[in-house]
Amino acid sequence: MTYQEFIRQKERLAEETGKEESAVVLLLEHILKIETNVLYQRLFLPMEEKVIEEFDVIFNKYLYENKPIQYLIGTSCFYGYDFIVNENVLIPRYETEELVEHILYKYDAYFKGQKVDVCDIATGSGCIAISLALEEKNMNVIATDISEEALEVAKQNNAKFQAGVTFLQGDMLEPLRDRKFDIVVSNPPYIPLTEEVMALVKDNEPNIALYGGEDGLKFYRIILSGIKPYLKKKALIAFEHGFDKKEELQEICRRYFPDSFVETLKDLEGKDRMTFVYVGDFDE
Repeated sequence: MTYQEFIRQKERLAEETGKEESAVVLLLEHILKIETNVLYQRLFLPMEEKVIEEFDVIFNKYLYENKPIQYLIGTSCFYGYDFIVNENVLIPRYETEELVEHILYKYDAYFKGQKVDVCDIATGSGCIAISLALEEKNMNVIATDISEEALEVAKQNNAKFQAGVTFLQGDMLEPLRDRKFDIVVSNPPYIPLTEEVMALVKDNEPNIALYGGEDGLKFYRIILSGIKPYLKKKALIAFEHGFDKKEELQEICRRYFPDSFVETLKDLEGKDRMTFVYVGDFDE
């Protein structure tokens, strides 16, 4: 059996069991320790029996034990970096990569190469904070989380990439104390308590990182109501949020920052996913 035949067979099996077909290539890359382009160069070569055996052990857990493939292989690719992940952190989503990209664009436009202080609230695996620090060396990045277990994962990722991020443990704004920031970013828990969540997510990813109160906006209210003392005169607040929360979140933003420009951007699927608040002297 060639690699191509094997991949097609396993993708059909994944589809039949209601799983993501993309897990097949992810798992093969993990086992072989190669990139996608190298894997595709092997498509017409015969599969090694040892690879098949190792693949099937992990893949069967994915198919029949309801375990995310990222937890099974211990990593998840985000912004081109393979982050360590486990059951103590959310698996990074591609929508969040767009948030990082937009922050970097806005940094270039509004801070123009200046050194800036950045805070990532509810950092989880550290993917946002670490990606920003790696992509822009003029960002001094601090990240917080209430979960000590999540911060342990984030610190492992920080060490892996030598990103230089500082991590603080505590609930939302509490760890910030007397610090002030140019950019504050957060992708907090935002699923409403009453919303149905697919079993693969609900049964594996930490609930503390999923649910954001009755309407999914609890943590945005906490941040927006208390963040002013931690902002510099010119500052940017950046959020990821539920695609159906644009109007409600903009209303909260304007309640606490009535003189600031509030902007919501769509993700690549055309969904309202990111909201920015421009505090102070921004030229719009």
